[in-house]
This record gives sequence, C-alpha cells and structure tokens, in this order.
Amino acid sequence: MSHATLEVADIIRAAGDSFWEEYGSHLAWPHRKVLDAIVRCRTAALGGHRDQCVRCGHQAVSYNSCRNRHCPKCQGNARAKWLQARSAELLPVPYFHVVFTLPHELSALVLGNKRVLYDLLYSTSAEAMLEMARDPRHLGADIGFLGVLHTWGQTVEHHPHVHYIVPAGGLSADGSRWIKGSSRFFLPVEALSCTFRGKFTEALRDLYKRDKLQFHGSLSSIATPTGFNDFIEQLFVHDWVVYAKPPFGGPDQVLSYLARYTHRVAISNYRLLELRDGKVSFLWRDYRDGGLEKVMTISAHEFLRRFLLHVLPGGLVRIRHFGLFANRRRGASLALCRSLLGIAAPSDPSISPELRCPICSGTMLIVERLTCAQLYFRPPPQPPPAWRSVVNTS
Repeated sequence: MSHATLEVADIIRAAGDSFWEEYGSHLAWPHRKVLDAIVRCRTAALGGHRDQCVRCGHQAVSYNSCRNRHCPKCQGNARAKWLQARSAELLPVPYFHVVFTLPHELSALVLGNKRVLYDLLYSTSAEAMLEMARDPRHLGADIGFLGVLHTWGQTVEHHPHVHYIVPAGGLSADGSRWIKGSSRFFLPVEALSCTFRGKFTEALRDLYKRDKLQFHGSLSSIATPTGFNDFIEQLFVHDWVVYAKPPFGGPDQVLSYLARYTHRVAISNYRLLELRDGKVSFLWRDYRDGGLEKVMTISAHEFLRRFLLHVLPGGLVRIRHFGLFANRRRGASLALCRSLLGIAAPSDPSISPELRCPICSGTMLIVERLTCAQLYFRPPPQPPPAWRSVVNTS
C-alpha cells in the first residue's frame, strides 16, 4: 500500500482479528471499541447523509464519522471548532511552551493506573508552575494556562507528558495590576523539575497509603511497602524532564501551535508508509539525532499493541485549564486581564460551515439522512433538475 492511501483502519482490517485472538485476553472492551470504531469510520456501516450545495445544487453522499477521540480521521472538525473558541481567549502577550515529562521508570505503573496517574501528572505539574509563579523571587503573580496531555513518543511507545501554553505574565495578588513577565524567560526549569518531582512522588506515596494503586503482573514486586519505598527512591536518581521552549510571538502563533498539538492521536495516517507481509513501516523523528526523519518497521501486531497503549479511560479530559483560566473563573479572569492590559473583549467567534461544495465552494447542507441499509442498496444520487438546483434555506 502506498503512503498516500494507507490508514490505521487498513492495518486493523488486515491484522485486527489475528491480533485480538493473540492479545484479546490481556485487553479490555474499550480497546475493542476503539478498533471497531476506526474500522467503521466514514464507511457505509455507520450510515451517512446526502448533501446539496445551496449555490449550484451539486449533490454528494457523505459517510458518518465514528467521532471516537482515538480515531485519526475524526479530529479535524473537532479541532477547528475548539480553536475558534480558544481564539477569543488569547491575550496579546508572548506565550511560553512548557513540557512536563514522566520518567520511563513510571511507565508500567502509569499504564496500570491510567486515570489516577494521568490526573496526578496534571495536578502536580500545574501546582508546581502556579506555586513558583506566585513566588516574588520569580514572577510574583497568579497565572493561567492551558494543558494538553500526550501519552506517546515518536515511535508510538508509551511516553506520558503534558504540553502547557502559558502567557508571559499574570495578575498581582490583589488583582489590581497585570505583572508583565520576561519575553525571554519564564521560570527556572531546574527548580520546576525538582518541585514537580517532589510533588508527584509525595502524592504517589499518599495514593499508595490510601490503597488507590493497582499492581498487576510485573508490578507485584513493588506492591509491598519495602518494594514501593525502594521504587520511589529510584525515581530520585535522575532529574525529571521539564522543558521550556522559546516563547511564541503572539496569539496567531499560539493558535498555529495548538492546531498541531490538540486533538492528536498516537499516530496520524500521513506518517504511515507501507503495510507488507504483516509488517508496518512508518515515519518518525529521532530527536536524539537532531530531529532526523527515519523509517521504522515493526510487525502489525506490535503496531496495534503500541497504538492501544494510548487508549484513555472514558471521561478522562485531555485538554485542561488551570489557575486564572480554570473553567469556573476563566470568563471573569479574562475580562479583568483585558481591562488591565487596555484591550477590548473580542467578538464571539463564528463557526464556519464544516462542508464546502467542491464545485463552487458554496455551503453544503444535509438534505437526507441515510441508514446503513439505504447506503448499501441505494443507487447513486442523480443531479437535480435545473429548476430545483438551489435548496430553499428560508
């Protein structure tokens, strides 16, 4: 299969059944649900709709999407709507990109306790930034920021980390002024790393004491108090990775960045190169080798195993807001920040139509819902008569 046409769905169709026979006993129903959703996405199996252009009358049949958040084909529209909403919330200041990464030694424990430990990654890294930003020795302000959870690396292995987008500045303690941060320096990453590690390991000990952690398979060796204490001590051998990238120039660059990082899945279809003889080849970047693009080839079963490592528990939120921008206070905080910065509130973003006519770029409207059976047995739609070439939208 060529690079232009290969999709994750193709790999599942080719190897999904044999993969499930071999590994199904070690997986849960949400994994099967994801595989089934991706295979059925934008096929007749999910039904569809007939669309007609309000300008030229062109008709087309579209298949429904599965809307599963792990599907590579279902993130585009969700991303566009989300970005339009965020564009009204950005401030006219530089923004920093800060990344908190959990060490590899925690990977097995995290995979066995995804919900609680992904939440812990979020809460402790956010607390570390909020605490240090309030310190008068640093920024001395209350800050707000947005976080996006990623659980994968370039080779689709487990690599949990959170990307934060943080404005360079914040509110004074009494909320009377905007404290401008440096456009070149956010917070000391070494101190952030130590604070993050301390908060995470302390909270991890508390979870263990409250019997909130599960220890399956190879993790049984650290289930005892002695084994767990030894495990925690090993986490202090190396520094934890906290990385602050150079700041963005402004809101437009922030949106461009967010478009690449939000609503992503473990691997996008465009990175898939070939499926041949039960092996999958895909592109990846080796950041230890200067970001050089390389090709990796693994078995289809191994590819699916890696892909399913990143299935999130139901209801777990991947994109979160903290501090000034936390959901319960974001509206009031943004209004105060804009007032102190001397800028007007933006108008509500309009949501542009999702589907445009390929002939004249007019708006396509749904004129008929189609079931799975109708799609299988229905003949192709005929062009409408000239006198009915425009849908009445009144």
